[in-house]
Amino acid sequence: MSLNIDLIDETNELSEEEASYIEKLLNFAATYEEVESESEVSITFVSNEKIKEINREYRRKDSVTDVISFAMEEMGDGEMALIGVEMPRVLGDIVISVARAREQADEYGHSFMRELGFLAVHGFLHLLGYDHETIEDEKVMFSRQKVILDEFGLQR
Repeated sequence: MSLNIDLIDETNELSEEEASYIEKLLNFAATYEEVESESEVSITFVSNEKIKEINREYRRKDSVTDVISFAMEEMGDGEMALIGVEMPRVLGDIVISVARAREQADEYGHSFMRELGFLAVHGFLHLLGYDHETIEDEKVMFSRQKVILDEFGLQR
């Protein structure tokens, strides 16, 4: 199983090892979720200022957040699904604030990589349609998130 991952570090703060670790984690999550091989996902690491700008523009919230996902498979008004076309599955984009991840790692008392991994898996599950709008949905999403992180070795 292998995703096509477009990883962009706009902050230039992640080491090659950290970036590679996140790619391995997302591939592990994709295998766990039985996502089709060669599916595409983009993950971009940004500053607090950039994620605040994105949050304001797309979610109408003028504040810094940790992760934002843009699922490509959610159909908008007037959009039509392409059926029978041999194309890779395009899951969407995940945007993570590196500075916010560092702040939260300190706040929660775990490693930066644990927090970065948590945010990457959280964003990835959103791309697959998971949500936490209701208590029931939250239980499902957060339990899957925990299992993926624990089995990968990123326990709290």
